[in-house]
Amino acid sequence: MSPEIIHPDYPRGGFRAAIFDFDGTLSLLRRNWQDVMVPMMVDILAETGTAESREDLRVLVEDFVARLTGRQTIYQMIRLGEEVTRRGGRAAEPLEYKRRYHDLLWQQVGDRVEAARSGRVSRDHFTVPGSRQLLEKLAEAGIQLYLASGTDLNYVLDEAAVLGLDHFFGPRIYGALDDYRRFSKAMIIEKMIVDTGVEGRNIVGFGDGFVEIEEVKKVGGLAVGVASDEETCCGVNAWKRQRLIEAGADLIIGDYRDLDDLLLAIAPSGIGMI
Repeated sequence: MSPEIIHPDYPRGGFRAAIFDFDGTLSLLRRNWQDVMVPMMVDILAETGTAESREDLRVLVEDFVARLTGRQTIYQMIRLGEEVTRRGGRAAEPLEYKRRYHDLLWQQVGDRVEAARSGRVSRDHFTVPGSRQLLEKLAEAGIQLYLASGTDLNYVLDEAAVLGLDHFFGPRIYGALDDYRRFSKAMIIEKMIVDTGVEGRNIVGFGDGFVEIEEVKKVGGLAVGVASDEETCCGVNAWKRQRLIEAGADLIIGDYRDLDDLLLAIAPSGIGMI
């Protein structure tokens, strides 16, 4: 499937650096993490004694979780605490909420990580289709690759290595820190500009969340929205697609299977001119 063009005047070619989100953009190890986070948050909000139905709470939570996707997980937990307080409840510390969420999520993710680490399951089974081939093409073209994730840095480093993707990025892998003010995707994009001496229009970004799309567009780069269907690994997830369009994505893809079409859309003059 060729990329869906949302903004026909998007930047083409001349790219010297690329930034990738991790979960849902390259990695499927944490696929459908929302199915863990959202019910946990609904349970916590319901415990405040609010008169709202669980369905109303689910709609609320899904909206703010989606809008904060791409930022560090702690921001979603900060918002959860605010919603608890708003309903007269006593909020826990955001880090406590985050630890609770990670414990629940790891019940699923831990098995996948160990399956890939041991070779029991192919590591490509846990990547968005075509990810490795895209990274290879970009690296061969001399593009400086950066990885920035809202997931905690220690997990990102380990999971990128388990999937055999870490070498594409070298030391340019970034993730959430307990001192969350020391990391943001906006900060990494600014670092890319300083490190490489490029302008914002020379950056292409790939992501399945609001934040990376918005930040790439702020500097004038090309934003590729990856509306991956993490369950079927086929086609475009309609919910993600709509969210990515709202965030300002220039192009929408479901995965990287149709690599030639994607590269042609990014750089019409050819990969060597990307």
